Amino acid sequence: MTTTEHPLIPKSVLDTVRKPIEQASGMPNAAYDDPTYFEFERDQVMAKTWAGLTFASELPQAGYAKPIKFMGLPLLVVRDKKDNINVFHNVCSHRGMILVDEEKPVGALLRCPYHSWSYELNGNLKSTPHVGGIDQHSTEGFTCEGNGLKIVRSSAWMGIVFINLSGDAIPFDDFIEPLQTRWEAFTGKGGFDSLKPAQSGSHAELTVNCNWKLAIENYCEAYHLPWVHPGLNSYSPLDKHYNLYVNEWGSGQGSYSYTLADVTGTKLPQFNDWPAEKIAQAEYVSLYPNVLLGVQADHAFAIILQPMANNLTVEKLELSYIGEDAHSDAHEANRQAVLDSWIVVFKEDIFAVEGMQRGRRSPGYKGGVFSPVMDGPTHHFHRWVAKQYNQSMHETSE
Repeated sequence: MTTTEHPLIPKSVLDTVRKPIEQASGMPNAAYDDPTYFEFERDQVMAKTWAGLTFASELPQAGYAKPIKFMGLPLLVVRDKKDNINVFHNVCSHRGMILVDEEKPVGALLRCPYHSWSYELNGNLKSTPHVGGIDQHSTEGFTCEGNGLKIVRSSAWMGIVFINLSGDAIPFDDFIEPLQTRWEAFTGKGGFDSLKPAQSGSHAELTVNCNWKLAIENYCEAYHLPWVHPGLNSYSPLDKHYNLYVNEWGSGQGSYSYTLADVTGTKLPQFNDWPAEKIAQAEYVSLYPNVLLGVQADHAFAIILQPMANNLTVEKLELSYIGEDAHSDAHEANRQAVLDSWIVVFKEDIFAVEGMQRGRRSPGYKGGVFSPVMDGPTHHFHRWVAKQYNQSMHETSE
């Protein structure tokens, strides 16, 4: 999408968003309410960094393929025979036919339903039936090499498959290192390796009538806890929360008093290296552009925000538990209690983000103002979004 296909947001407006919090306003209404910005954000905001696409657990076996529309773009996620996960554009190289329409085991090959061209699970073109005429499966001037599926740069961390559509973002290890290092102070080196989702008590999905950015902004801050989450606030109160900033593309909040286990009576295995003096501490990070993360002593979770339209978002939740014992039948009730508690919390947010989405239709709202004390992480996200818009719309080299 080019900058001529949607109204430009003036640089002066974007500069105001990026001012210090006491002087700043938020992103303008059009960035949430105008559908012409939807593909612009896919190509100019999401594509240029590492965006969450799906969970690795959604590909349950080798030789499994899952098609996903990423903001309208047809992609295909495949687990190959070596258990590697690859992401491709979901189109046959021959005539652009959608290669896979529904998730399923595909065996050793991906076969196009149109002319039966087939591809290995690493994307290499394997066979081209009758390409040179009847029973002539090769032809002069054409080779399979170089005509395979178009790969999308991808990487996996904490069970999340991330993609970089533009192909030129910083290496994923550099992208995730600040957050991983921060959280290894809780989990210990390699602590995330012990995490995995269970067959029960791990997954949920919510559909929310709001722009994806509002879900990020809401998750960044704890300011709303007493009024939106009275239950959560009873065991993890606002006055025990703190703002945190991971780097340019991550911010959120933490709690010194996360005591869900005491409230629900659950007892799940904990990280071996979690410091005893921090056992009630938890942190929640918005990893821009579209992943929400949380870590506690006895579990971690991730939410991938899947933008479906400028005013519609699917939130896919996965909870992961620590070690094999946590996945046993003996802990099924504990896992379900933790999942149910989080579903209550995330459902409570729906009226707030949907109300803000409806509010973005008002000419009386011009981006709002921020609490310098309570809204820092949300302002941090607005600054990041404004920078991406500015670089694309006004061709800055910052």
